[in-house]
Amino acid sequence: MKLHAGFKSATKAIGGKLSTMRRNKLPKSTFGLPGSRKYPMPDRSHAANAKARATQMVKRGKLSSSARAKIDAKANRILGK
Repeated sequence: MKLHAGFKSATKAIGGKLSTMRRNKLPKSTFGLPGSRKYPMPDRSHAANAKARATQMVKRGKLSSSARAKIDAKANRILGK
C-alpha cells in the first residue's frame, strides 16, 4: 500500500476507514482539492474512490470539469497511472 509521505499508516491501522481525527491531521497536499480539503487521498484506495466520487459530482453538476481534472491527476500519480 502506497501512503502519502507525510502520513504513515493513516488508514492501514483502522482498516481503510479515515476517521475525522485522522482526516484533520492530513496535510493539505494529501487532498485532491487542497484549498477546500476535499477528496482526501492518503493511500491508493482513497485515490481510486476520489476519482469515482469526482466523476459522480461532475455528472450531477456539483463539480467543474477542471476540478475533476485536478483530482484525477493527483489520484493518477498515487495510483501510478
